[in-house]
Amino acid sequence: MIVIKFTKECMRNICCSLVSKRMSSTSKCKVAVCQFTATNDKSENLTTVQNLVSDAVREKARMVFLPEASDYMASDKNESKSLSESLDGPLMKAYKEIAAQNKIWLSIGGFHEKIDDNTIYNSHIIIDDVGEIKTIYRKVHLFDVTIPEKKIFLRESDINVSGSQILPPIDTPAGALGLAICYDLRFPELSTLQTKLGANILTYPSAFTSSTGRAHWEVLLRARAIENQCYVIAAAQYGRHNKKRVSYGHAMIVDPWGNIKAECPKYSEEMETNQSIAFAEIDCEYMNKIRQEMPVQQHRRNDLYNLSMVLSKKKHIDDNDIFSFADKKILGSTVFYRSDYCYAFTNIRCVVPGHVLIATLRSAPRLVDLTQEEIADLFQTAVAVQRIMEMEHNTVSSTICVQDGHFAGQTVPHVHVHILPRKKGDFERNDDVYTHLANHDKEENLQPVRPLEEMCKEACKLRKYLN
Repeated sequence: MIVIKFTKECMRNICCSLVSKRMSSTSKCKVAVCQFTATNDKSENLTTVQNLVSDAVREKARMVFLPEASDYMASDKNESKSLSESLDGPLMKAYKEIAAQNKIWLSIGGFHEKIDDNTIYNSHIIIDDVGEIKTIYRKVHLFDVTIPEKKIFLRESDINVSGSQILPPIDTPAGALGLAICYDLRFPELSTLQTKLGANILTYPSAFTSSTGRAHWEVLLRARAIENQCYVIAAAQYGRHNKKRVSYGHAMIVDPWGNIKAECPKYSEEMETNQSIAFAEIDCEYMNKIRQEMPVQQHRRNDLYNLSMVLSKKKHIDDNDIFSFADKKILGSTVFYRSDYCYAFTNIRCVVPGHVLIATLRSAPRLVDLTQEEIADLFQTAVAVQRIMEMEHNTVSSTICVQDGHFAGQTVPHVHVHILPRKKGDFERNDDVYTHLANHDKEENLQPVRPLEEMCKEACKLRKYLN
């Protein structure tokens, strides 16, 4: 259950449409992991999904995890291409309606996302409890494997195009999810990066073959949980889909110590049902206890080895985006720059004209909590924004400040950089800027908030520099 509290300051921000919220959630969240036997009948598969979601609702789960190929399992590549749909199609619309009507989050573990006749992605899609798509992960590792003695002849690349991006974790009622699909499970680098970026749950919706499932499924899932000290949720396809394909099943939830907390049956020809659901609580306090008792992440030898993501270029900003800033929400219309790890936005109260902020996309209270990639990206962005603000305000100097911790003057517990373009005589004494900065957002010294229209107009103007 999520409880929302509003302070006086939050109410002021809401009035100016920054929609500040103070949210505190319980540390435990019940989730459901599912398996079923998808076929090439999309309507029948959808009915199965509806039934599983109904079961989850009765058990008061907050989120349902569905397997790879939840939409369909085709008998050949031509059929698969013909059955694929865009995200604007009727099947995705139906998934959204299921989520909204049942007020539950859905992990659509594998959807054949059609972009055009030549481009289909295997996409893991998260839908929230009002029926909105929150994020889309496109599978980066495609299963192209031929093992004649085990009768495995699979080339996923004959149908799908590989994705090109590792996504940061997505916040959900259960926690921060790191998204992956099936074959991604065999690449521990992906899970390590997701954990560095703040994931406390790793997800592997899958359609493991019967033979590879018997050999590797459980041991790989438990290994990912143990080495990352994360929960692992792995929905699965199960049973005989057609003459060519049998899936292993054994959907499960593994805790950060490697214990299986919930599981569905392994494939057996004797099983009478082709769908199963299991439940477990995600307990963030338990995960944090394990990480504190054995601080594996802190013991990594970054001086000897390091794993980093390939940075992409500046991201598109949608005015309807909402960015987190500790317990506050920042409207996309006030954001003028976004990278892989941070974003820059206009300020609700300015110490000097042109005073803007840069915050990390992931909520982290202090610099020491950031990864090397996040730190590098944050300060590269700070330099770029500094140049922009100096050009815009015709200055040749700036104060660049990080208040790192409460006793350093930090009032918002989320890493952020202040950029203040400086002019001669803007303060009686030059270092008075730090006093003003420390006091400008304290309750007893609150200045009137800037009109939202003014902040949006400034952001729009600053975007032009970056374009």
